[in-house]
Amino acid sequence: MVKKTREEARATRESLLVAALQVFRERGVAHTRLSDVAERAGVTRGAIYWHFKDKAELFQAVCERGTLPVEALLAEASQSVQRDPLATVRQLALMALTRLAQHADTQAMFDVIFHKCEFTEELAPVVAKNDADRAACLSRVQQLFNQAVACGQLPPTTDTFLATQGMHAYMVGLMHEWVLNPQNYDLAACAGPLLDCYLAGLATRPPLCRPDAG
Repeated sequence: MVKKTREEARATRESLLVAALQVFRERGVAHTRLSDVAERAGVTRGAIYWHFKDKAELFQAVCERGTLPVEALLAEASQSVQRDPLATVRQLALMALTRLAQHADTQAMFDVIFHKCEFTEELAPVVAKNDADRAACLSRVQQLFNQAVACGQLPPTTDTFLATQGMHAYMVGLMHEWVLNPQNYDLAACAGPLLDCYLAGLATRPPLCRPDAG
């Protein structure tokens, strides 16, 4: 009986996350009420509070449900020396773009984050966590670029901080614009060439470390 209850609780939580993603996408996060999500999921408002203390926690859970598994692989890759660091960066970025192209839930989540969410005070805890996660992700990418410098794939004068910022901006731009119009082109098919474009430019003309002003 306990096992069944736990399974039912997991099923209810999952139905709430699915419903929340749908309603967030339709109405925007700021204009969604918890009662709207409960109604869509076919449960009582009390069922939401059993799983989530407020809308911010629900929204965070929706984001985490769609978190790209690439993040865990990136953390692992950055902690060990890679034989081909740039190929590792490419592989992980390719996985992220391919998953976005092939998974409807991931597309919906990024559509909400990019286009249907106003990060108001209500969502301050989510913003803080997302900022921390982004900083950790960028740090790991920079570690891989540092490895690329160490093994001669990038010039020793490469500013790996700027290279990382550029990579991040390139990826976010691709994802943001593609989610607006997925029919524009086949992202899964084009992801490789698009990544090669950035990485080839990085290898031949990377941003250079600036001499100290003082």
